[in-house]
Amino acid sequence: MYAVIKTGGKQYRVATGEKIKVEQIAADVGQEIVIDQVLAVGNGAELKVGTPLVSGATVTVTVVAHGLHDKVRIFKMRRRKHYMKRQGHRQQFTELQIGAIAG
Repeated sequence: MYAVIKTGGKQYRVATGEKIKVEQIAADVGQEIVIDQVLAVGNGAELKVGTPLVSGATVTVTVVAHGLHDKVRIFKMRRRKHYMKRQGHRQQFTELQIGAIAG
C-alpha cells in the first residue's frame, strides 16, 4: 500500500516502512504525527485519488531526526566587471519513518 502526501509545499509518494526527508516540521524526535493531507492512496491495481484530498485518509509518521542537507553553493559573477559574490545555504530537514497508511 502506498500514498501520495503533501507536506512543506511538496508532494511525496510514501509506503509503509520507508524513511523520507521533508521540510522541517516543528516536532520532537520520537513523536508520532498524523498527516491528513493525502492526495492519493493506492493498493495494487486499486487507486483512490482525491479532489484534492482523499476524505478520511491519514498517514501516521514518526520523527526520526532533524538535520541539515548538504550545502548548496551560490556563485554569481559578471565578467570583466570585477564582481563576484559567493553564498551558501543549508536547508533544514526532518527525517520521517512512515508507519500506518489508513484510507
